[in-house]
Amino acid sequence: MALAAEPVAPKVRFATSEGDFVVEVYPDKAPKTVENFLQYVKDKHYDGTIFHRVINNFMVQGGGYDGAYAEKKTRAPVAHEGREALARGGPKNVAGTLAMARTNDPDSATAQFFINVKDNDFLNPSALAPGYTVFGKVTSGMDVVNRIKSVPTGSGGPFPSDVPKTPVIIKSATLLP
Repeated sequence: MALAAEPVAPKVRFATSEGDFVVEVYPDKAPKTVENFLQYVKDKHYDGTIFHRVINNFMVQGGGYDGAYAEKKTRAPVAHEGREALARGGPKNVAGTLAMARTNDPDSATAQFFINVKDNDFLNPSALAPGYTVFGKVTSGMDVVNRIKSVPTGSGGPFPSDVPKTPVIIKSATLLP
């Protein structure tokens, strides 16, 4: 009896001013989140955005602001899938994973994402907290992500802290064949 093949995880290459990295995403774990993210990639939303929040021992966040700190227009928020993704065997918020950024409202994620640069157990969904939906992971170029997490930061645009002093630009995000 043949075993069913594992579904192929779509991959996206991010070309940044610090180098390239590739992420794979898991539509079988967080289908709405992945569909939302991939639509932003196809729409070229991420091209020309910056990593506007970089915290060395936590995460790097981007996908929402251009180089002049203007917030890019987004589509309607995606429903939070954190608990469902974990129940389907998806990864937790560990180093190298990709998760959606959001406000205090769990159902507020739009385009911004973050990459965990360490294990952040406190971000995982639980019975008491919705946590953050992990929907993929870095498969190559983690050295680039580690370079980004180490850039000097300070205030920038509307943000009082954690902004790279030299902008880290996402030149392009491309769905790989």
